[in-house]
Amino acid sequence: MLSGVTMKRIVFIRHNDEPGDDRVTRFFEDKGVDPDIRMPFRGDKLGDVDGSVAASVVFGGPFNVFEEYRFPFLHEENRWIELCLKHGVPILGICQGAQSMARVLGAKVGPKASGVHEFGYYGLKATPEGRGIFPERLIVCQSHSHGFEVPVGAKRLAGSELFENQAFSYGPQALALQFHAEVTPDGFRRWQQASWAPYGKPGAQTREEQDARMEKYDVDQATWFQSLLQQFFGAALANG
Repeated sequence: MLSGVTMKRIVFIRHNDEPGDDRVTRFFEDKGVDPDIRMPFRGDKLGDVDGSVAASVVFGGPFNVFEEYRFPFLHEENRWIELCLKHGVPILGICQGAQSMARVLGAKVGPKASGVHEFGYYGLKATPEGRGIFPERLIVCQSHSHGFEVPVGAKRLAGSELFENQAFSYGPQALALQFHAEVTPDGFRRWQQASWAPYGKPGAQTREEQDARMEKYDVDQATWFQSLLQQFFGAALANG
């Protein structure tokens, strides 16, 4: 926290034990904010979305969001998302977090019948509604095989060749991103070496393709994402 200043909480919901070297964490730390990190999958409670909460981020992870019967902690996360939406608290959902937001809003989430994956760096195309947020074309980091439908009342912002829905907004203070612009090259290299890396699956890029695209496009991705975070969270930080 900023020395001598009491700031409202920025609540992070995480689904793994990876190091906090992602771009969202760095963005807030550069602003002098220590995120309030919660891990409901490890038993952490989220409490209420009260006046102490300035904003929230729900990160990606390995859990199927429609399997609350297997992972009861998802009920706690869904409740949190509902309260953020109800109270107008800025909330960003990334990959699994975006899928949870879609599910809370009544949209279908799951794999495609083809079994296609996106694992690597893929192009996005902005919709007319998304052009104030996305450039005409952007290459972003991806790691998923599930996607979401766009909820009723939400705006579809971007799509890719393999997954037509990559981003949506719901009002001015809820943003869902299927992709991983927050992941640095170091973070993605950990994924490349993970036992679950889906090499050989339909749609997944080879290691060589990923490395070449990372080198070519990651700087532009990082620059765009930094601007997006400032645009989306700037007011919450200023009012904190």
